Amino acid sequence: MEPIVRYDNRTVMLHWATAALVVALWGSAQIIDYFPRGWPRVDARSTHVTMGVILLVAIIWRVLHRLGNGRKLPAADRGLLHVAAKGTHYGLYLLVIAQLTLGVLFVWARGDNIWNLFTIPRLAPGNPDFRHTVGDLHGLIANVILILAGVHASAALVHHYFWRDNVLRRMLPAPR
Repeated sequence: MEPIVRYDNRTVMLHWATAALVVALWGSAQIIDYFPRGWPRVDARSTHVTMGVILLVAIIWRVLHRLGNGRKLPAADRGLLHVAAKGTHYGLYLLVIAQLTLGVLFVWARGDNIWNLFTIPRLAPGNPDFRHTVGDLHGLIANVILILAGVHASAALVHHYFWRDNVLRRMLPAPR
């Protein structure tokens, strides 16, 4: 049995933290409007914004680590599958970065109150269409990220259960 070549622990940790934050952010966005107006909704929205800031830090850290001293592994596939895998990875990075940018714009467009500690000034107070457009794009890209992440996870499961190779294990924490 050949040894499993794995990504370094930091890459693995940042990958799974990113995945967990993306799912948590999508889920929290689905329930914000169910909270009553006032401090419960402010806290729900503030939690969402705070998780978004944490995701922003994680993505910056992840990209810098990947460009710097993150472990580079050989491609898992060849030909079109390799191109599809690369496209999926870069697509996820680009979409998450676009989503985070839209999130910042949405907070400014809304003039959100954060944890009842401070209020972000509205970017375009006389233009409600701007807020709606940014909000709609933010929601659309969130759904596209979730779908693409589902395709990514499905491909990992195909590698693991059907092709029985070590591709999924490369991104799992190393056993102790």
